[in-house]
Amino acid sequence: MNSNQDTTSFFQRDTFSSSTSRSLIAGAIGGLAGTAVKGLVEKFLKVRKVEQRSAQIKIVDELSTKITGSPISVHNEALAEQLVNFPVGVSIGAAYGYGKKKKDKLNIRDGVILGSSTWASTHETSFPLLGLKESPTEIPLRLQANELFAHVLFGVTTELVRDYVNKKLKE
Repeated sequence: MNSNQDTTSFFQRDTFSSSTSRSLIAGAIGGLAGTAVKGLVEKFLKVRKVEQRSAQIKIVDELSTKITGSPISVHNEALAEQLVNFPVGVSIGAAYGYGKKKKDKLNIRDGVILGSSTWASTHETSFPLLGLKESPTEIPLRLQANELFAHVLFGVTTELVRDYVNKKLKE
């Protein structure tokens, strides 16, 4: 038996370690895809005021200033934002995948809940409390709706890809 067959048979098993590994991998890949979709949507939908910097850029900027003594350059802001978004999206996806380990059937509603709860726990609470974003009452409703929509697409994409990868790993 070669190593490829060993890996395949490992994921097909119904043991704790194989189902945990499968669910974490499927969720992480789903979170990666969900983050990419969310980023793409945010290029077309306005999610913040024109001159407003994202919470992610503020985090990286502060870290850069502490490490190098200077903030990130304006032409590196898009990359810096993704350096925060992708690891966070992959982590959320992996945790989500693990949470669906025992009930791993496709459920779009779970994806909607994932996306909307991620939005609520970051943009509506954590970011304002940390001073990374203004209070939700100070943000126009249209921008909030666009941000929520992008997050729901993150969650739905995460669920669709998680389900697909999970099924492929079981084959």
